[in-house]
Amino acid sequence: MIALTPAAVAQLTAIQVHHPEDPVVRISVRDLDDSRLSFSITLEATTQPDDDIQQIDGLTIAVDRLSMPRMERVTVDYTEATGFRFVHGEEGRSLPLLTIPTLN
Repeated sequence: MIALTPAAVAQLTAIQVHHPEDPVVRISVRDLDDSRLSFSITLEATTQPDDDIQQIDGLTIAVDRLSMPRMERVTVDYTEATGFRFVHGEEGRSLPLLTIPTLN
């Protein structure tokens, strides 16, 4: 199960205000190679049939089934300085963040 910090929820909620036609927050992760991951956060109009869907503080979070195993115990955080980052709960460290589209 994925978690979001209050700062991440606040930022995603603020972004959604400008995109009411895209109420679903999609989070996905892909392997780039043996040691690097690519994360993405996008807004979409609807969920997909194979999505794992969570409601978190009024946000609809969709994670595709291929990404879900990699997102276990991951917390999405946000700061003005670093933007969105993904923190793995057990190690308490940021996972390598290589791709986050700008959500404007």
